[in-house]
Amino acid sequence: MDRLSRLNLIGWFFRKGYPQGAFWATMICVVSVTNDVLMRFLGERLHSTEIIFFRFFFSMITVIPLMLSHGTAVFKTSRPMLHAFRAILGVGGIGACCYAVNVMPLNENTSIMFSQPLFFLPLAVFLLRERVDAPRWIATLVGFIGLMVVLQPGLDTFRWVALVPVAAALQFALLDIIAKKMVATESTYNMLFYFAFGTTVCAFIPALYFWQTPTLSELGLLVLLGIGANLIQVCLIRAFTATDASALMPFRYVEFIFTSAVGFMLFSEIPTQLTLVGVILIIAGTAYLSYYESRRKPA
Repeated sequence: MDRLSRLNLIGWFFRKGYPQGAFWATMICVVSVTNDVLMRFLGERLHSTEIIFFRFFFSMITVIPLMLSHGTAVFKTSRPMLHAFRAILGVGGIGACCYAVNVMPLNENTSIMFSQPLFFLPLAVFLLRERVDAPRWIATLVGFIGLMVVLQPGLDTFRWVALVPVAAALQFALLDIIAKKMVATESTYNMLFYFAFGTTVCAFIPALYFWQTPTLSELGLLVLLGIGANLIQVCLIRAFTATDASALMPFRYVEFIFTSAVGFMLFSEIPTQLTLVGVILIIAGTAYLSYYESRRKPA
C-alpha cells in the first residue's frame, strides 16, 4: 500500500457519515469492555479506591498537554462548586463500577448500567423542571421493569451487591444533568480537565488508606486504564461529529454482546435467562426514548 492509499484510509475514519459514526460508537463499547476487564484483573490484588485514583491520575496527565495547547484562558471557570460536585459524583460512580466488576458477572453489571438513561428522565423533572409527556414516562417504566427483572428483588436469588451498579448508573445520570447545566458557560476542555483534576484529588486520600504499591505490570495496566478513559471521550466526540447521536443509539448495546463474549471466554460467565429478558426490556425502553427524543419537535 503506497503512502497516498494509507492517507486515504486514515482519512476515512475522520470523515462525516454513518459508517464512520458506527465505527467510533463500536469502539466506545470495545474500550469500555476492555476497561472493565482491566479493573477486574487489577482488583485481584489492588483495592478499588487505588485503581480509580490511578485511572483518574493518568487520565489527568494526558489531558494537561491538551489544555496547555489552547492557552491558560481555558483554565478559567465560573462554576467551581459544580466542578467539585461533578468530581465527587465521578469518583462515586467509577468507584461503584470498579467494585461491581470485581464481585458480579460482567454481563449483569453491563445490563444494569444500561439503565442510566432511565434515571435521567425523573432527575430532569425534579432538577431541571422539564415537562415530560406520557410516551416518555411509559418507555421509562418499561425500562425500569427490565431493571427489576435483572435485579430480582424479593427472590432468593436477589443480591444486595447488584445495587452497586444501580448506584453508579444514578450517579452517571446526575453527571449528565450537571453537564447539561454547565455547557452553556464552560468549554469542553475546561470540563474535561476539572473533572480529571477533581476526581484525582477526591480519590487520593481513600487510595492512601488502602495503598499497596503496584507492581510494574500492574502500573502498566493502570496506565492503559487511564488512557482508555480518555479514549472513550475521544471516540464519543468522533462518533457524534460523524453523525447524529440518535442514529448511533443501537450501537450502545453492542457492549452487552462484547461483555458476554469476554465474560464467557475469560471468566466462564453465562448470562441467565432472566438477565437476557431484563436487558431486552431495558434496551427497548432506552432505545424508544432515544427514538422519541429524535422525532420530537423542539418546544
